[in-house]
Amino acid sequence: MQDSKIRTAVIGAGKMGAIHTKVYSSLPQSDLVAVVDTDIDKARKLARKYKCSAFADSSGLLGKVGAVTIATPTVAHYELAKLFIESGIAVMIEKPLASDVNQAREIVELAKNRGVVAAVGHSERCNPVVQAMKRLEISPRFIESTRVSPYPFRSTDISVVLDVMIHDIDIILSLAASKVEKVDAVGIGVIDADKEDICNARIVFENGCIANVTASRLALKTERKVRVFSKQAYLSLNYVEKTGTIIKADTDNIELINKIRQLKEGGKFDLLKTDWTKLVHYERLQINDKEPLRLEQESFLQAVADKASKPEVSVKEGLAAMECAEMILASVKKHKWD
Repeated sequence: MQDSKIRTAVIGAGKMGAIHTKVYSSLPQSDLVAVVDTDIDKARKLARKYKCSAFADSSGLLGKVGAVTIATPTVAHYELAKLFIESGIAVMIEKPLASDVNQAREIVELAKNRGVVAAVGHSERCNPVVQAMKRLEISPRFIESTRVSPYPFRSTDISVVLDVMIHDIDIILSLAASKVEKVDAVGIGVIDADKEDICNARIVFENGCIANVTASRLALKTERKVRVFSKQAYLSLNYVEKTGTIIKADTDNIELINKIRQLKEGGKFDLLKTDWTKLVHYERLQINDKEPLRLEQESFLQAVADKASKPEVSVKEGLAAMECAEMILASVKKHKWD
């Protein structure tokens, strides 16, 4: 083992824990030490596959690792994060950061006071489509996001807002780069009346940007799309297919200039026979298809190794997403119907 490697572990041997374990085992900067799960048989099965140790209790990792990923049910995030941060161990916490905003704030303050690297696993921020959009440095005025899928039979302890919509809330907050001014939302629980399965929210930001967000875990098919209106361009993106298009007005296009002049002078032309691709600049978004969780973990470990670096999504940003989610849930509660 090289000295530069960071000793890592994964807490939780479920679906997400297994994915994180696989990624850690393949990263050159990671020395995977263990998998932890209260179901020791699950932990041992995963540990055998990736040739590491298995523990039933997270306290067994103290003094043995430098960084952990917490991939347990949300209700366990706070106590586990506190255990490791107080021991000076860097943490990557799967989204959402905690069960409620108060717990999330405590995690942020604790990490800040202890000087410990703490990140949130908003892996969709690492989606190649989002990364490509980030490189465009646009200033959005309107964002429309849709994230729907069949019932996943997981994360049943939380609302669709914290389970599914939280991805888009995080992305939208990073794009809008402004404080939330107002939220109006409506949602309903179908499987469990106390846990929303469908929700729509309209978020208004202080800088004037507006976002319309829809999330559902009761759809017949999976769809994850976003449209962004900005002064620089119009974007249409598909997270699942990892595709995107950019449309810009070609202000130097002579044909476009002539068409606009004709209209101003009262002229007409056949819209159906107009080739719009010759009037506007249309291009496919250039996307580097890199595994989101790998990029997320690389960013996390880079921040652990180099204090000048930052993880892709910090706990402070994770807290902001939760605060917005809480506003949405409060609005949903306000608009409840019998």
